[in-house]
Amino acid sequence: MVEPLAGEVTVYFYAILFARYPEVRPMFPQGMDAQRDRLLRALLRIVDLVDDPENLVRFCGHLGRDHRKFGTVAAHFPAVGECLLASLARFAGPAWTPEIAAAWTKAYGTVAQVMISAAEEDEVVRPAVWPATVVHRVPRGNGIAEITVRPHMSYEYAAGQYVSVETPWWPKRWRYYSVANAPRQDGTLTFHVRAVPGGSVSHALVHRAAVGDVIQLGPPMGDMVLDAADHSELLLVAGGTGLAPVRALIEEVARRGGCDQVDLFLGARTGAELYGVDDMLRMAQRHHWLSIKGAVSHEDLPGIRGSLPEVLAAYGPWHQHDVFLSGPAQMIVSARETLTLTGTPPNRIHHDPFETPVLFTP
Repeated sequence: MVEPLAGEVTVYFYAILFARYPEVRPMFPQGMDAQRDRLLRALLRIVDLVDDPENLVRFCGHLGRDHRKFGTVAAHFPAVGECLLASLARFAGPAWTPEIAAAWTKAYGTVAQVMISAAEEDEVVRPAVWPATVVHRVPRGNGIAEITVRPHMSYEYAAGQYVSVETPWWPKRWRYYSVANAPRQDGTLTFHVRAVPGGSVSHALVHRAAVGDVIQLGPPMGDMVLDAADHSELLLVAGGTGLAPVRALIEEVARRGGCDQVDLFLGARTGAELYGVDDMLRMAQRHHWLSIKGAVSHEDLPGIRGSLPEVLAAYGPWHQHDVFLSGPAQMIVSARETLTLTGTPPNRIHHDPFETPVLFTP
């Protein structure tokens, strides 16, 4: 009933939340469009998972741990619940019966308790955020920069995971980036950042960040890690800055002593956008098990021409491989469909969530 009016619901929700509880306003960014969208998608996801308790608990626990970086504490949840139910009641109209109100009250209480418990358990073992100093910055052209940071405290993660980042220029705006390296002895992390149109955080990192600046890191997330693979033959597919987690996975394979075979496919629209190839070729020279192919889809160049899904179909089948996909959402969707149609079991295809990762669960 409410979904067609979702935009109005979230605007109303935050309006009454800030009016009734003005002390929570500083926890949020000045621009609220992205925040309202996240709230809506989180609500829809909870409804989607209502008959799947295992994944619902996993999703809400993930939300609870992630909310620590915003300064959320248990005392905030009653206020949010009050304003959320008031918003749903206002826009549902006659559909908001006593039975529906009771069900949503119980549901919110359950969601809140799972989030609170997950956050409290997480607080025992690690901080909410990690300050990190920029120690190196390398422009790669086409609006891409490699940013290397050194966390001020020990930061444990697995190759292939992604991290939420907050910059000092856009407080409270967190964006997600994959780490482009396996864990190093010196503890540094490298991110491949592309300045996307309208992306305030990405533009700040690419064009403004300098050595000595301090950013904030959220906890590592994601299941696209080497331990998810069951086989010793890997297919890695990277489009654009999707190369970052794939590069980290290759470093991790090398650290573990190699693999039977790793096939890497890099894709871009044009040759100029096909970044990181030289670096990957150097890695292939060091590791006999690594094979690399690059493809462009919108330019006539020597070599492979076509989109990554088309090229995968031409060089397959890949049903004996564990597959890791990283890049634009549409590329991942098309590649997954192509691989599935040609015999790759879906449980062997691994990729990060799309858009705002914390709002998704398998």
